[in-house]
Amino acid sequence: MTTTRPTNPADTREAASLQAPGLMLGVGLGGFVDGILLHQLLQWHHMLSSTGRDHLGLRAYPVKSVPGLEMNTVWDGVFHTVTWLFVLGGLALLPARVTAARGRVWGSRVLWGWVLAGWGVFNLVEGVLDHHVLAIHHVRSGPHQLWWDLGFLALGAVLLVVGTTLARGGRYESREVEPDAAP
Repeated sequence: MTTTRPTNPADTREAASLQAPGLMLGVGLGGFVDGILLHQLLQWHHMLSSTGRDHLGLRAYPVKSVPGLEMNTVWDGVFHTVTWLFVLGGLALLPARVTAARGRVWGSRVLWGWVLAGWGVFNLVEGVLDHHVLAIHHVRSGPHQLWWDLGFLALGAVLLVVGTTLARGGRYESREVEPDAAP
């Protein structure tokens, strides 16, 4: 069973309809990777770990103090809640956008391309806003923090380009394929 490029205008609309749920899933899942890997496992930063040196004038919430870690944990929780809502939104939108062959959508390069693009969007928005504009945290604080922040943005740009290319060049056919008749 092979998947072919959509020839029917309805199939083309179906493939295009995966963009919004895919991007939402990508933003949410990219946020989870950031939060779980960088905030929790590596503990390189938390949401407010650079306050006191930020561009907003917030008071410092150092992660080496119990009150600072408590405040950072609350804001990490807010961050995870927002990423969870993006995942839920993408999952809720997906069945409304896919009207046939729902089981095959999970193997679609179109969907996974948009998921990668959404992860790239997450990195770019979060990286520019939190690391550079607000400066409330950095990927990894210290003498080379600018390089870590720029690397995060570069990864976002690569994910966005690769994901968009994959999604636009991917094949998705929504029509059910009839099984071959037995001889």
